Amino acid sequence: MTNRTVLISGASIAGPALAFWLSRQGYAVTVVERSAEPRSGGQAVDFKGATHRFVLERMGVLDEVYRRQTGGHDQTIIDAEERPLAVMPGEFTGGDVEIRRGDLAEILYERTAQDCEYVFGDSITSLTETADGVDVTFMRGAPRRFDLVFGADGIHSTVRRLAFGPEADYVRHLGHYYALVETGEQDDFRGAGGTSLMYNEPGRLAATGGPKAAAFFVFASPELTYDRYDMAQQKEILTAAFADGGWRLPELMEAVKRSDDVYLDSISRVTMDHYSVGRVALIGDSAYGNTLGGFGTGLAIVAAYVIAGELAAANGDHEVAFGRYEEKFRGYAKIARSANAGPFLAPPTKLRLSLRNQMFRRPFMLRWMLWMTDKLATDITLDDYPALTRQS
Repeated sequence: MTNRTVLISGASIAGPALAFWLSRQGYAVTVVERSAEPRSGGQAVDFKGATHRFVLERMGVLDEVYRRQTGGHDQTIIDAEERPLAVMPGEFTGGDVEIRRGDLAEILYERTAQDCEYVFGDSITSLTETADGVDVTFMRGAPRRFDLVFGADGIHSTVRRLAFGPEADYVRHLGHYYALVETGEQDDFRGAGGTSLMYNEPGRLAATGGPKAAAFFVFASPELTYDRYDMAQQKEILTAAFADGGWRLPELMEAVKRSDDVYLDSISRVTMDHYSVGRVALIGDSAYGNTLGGFGTGLAIVAAYVIAGELAAANGDHEVAFGRYEEKFRGYAKIARSANAGPFLAPPTKLRLSLRNQMFRRPFMLRWMLWMTDKLATDITLDDYPALTRQS
């Protein structure tokens, strides 16, 4: 087998999933992650349909995912007086099985930590491809050479920027931002009996007690310039966006100011003509991300299986394997190319809000949407890849 050493940037979902398969083929895998430690908690993610279950079962983690599932959450859509307008059922947002991103990352980390090298608190600063490898420099660690490099580092991928070009060439802002906020124990904004609530005004959404975080927000906005690692700046943007709102938004904004766990980012879509260049390939959100689009985690898990399987089938020949990965996966990844969650979650007008809410009061429309999501989630034929089964 050629190409024995592998560097993966990103230790969330796509990175450890790929590390799982490659380490079992005999690759020496290093995973570098900017965070100082494995990330815990985080928003809920979900899996849909037989394709996702097939890969999770092949990895031997399906039972553990079900054991740690959140169970899905119905969310009651309310008006400013907290009167119920409709219910967004948990099956709509939670797929077949829903789990906290941090819990899923922990499962994958536990199954790869002994066989792979994890480097936390560091990041790639340069990539230089040579005839027989990629020379990599790091923010903190010493320079090293790897046979292959994978970017599994999200929509704001460092690997994509270094290997393909500026983020602006590949990431399109879709007109909205979202925020996840963990509020203190004294700040309980759920409804009676702990009900998860969802309140809208045109162009704004505030949800409490749901699967993503204690408080979850979406708001319409042109593209903003800010430091994604400056929490104080993110709080200022969020509280300004929800100033003078109805319901309990003033109280929520005070809770945001007190919180020590706020994450704000744009709703954006990644569009790539190619997923690889030379010895560098992208996987997951770095290649076909669509924020809150509902398929990102499933795409990451399936992509890791496909690219590892193609490397096994090609006996490590990256040119052959990367070409086959793109050929087989591009059609499946189309599920991330068209959706825009912003206008659905935070409709721009009262009329659009009413029409969205009516959908949840009409069972036939909901059944159709669930059928469509399952169809899209299974729209790929996966090869068996005996080498993965034999060595996993």
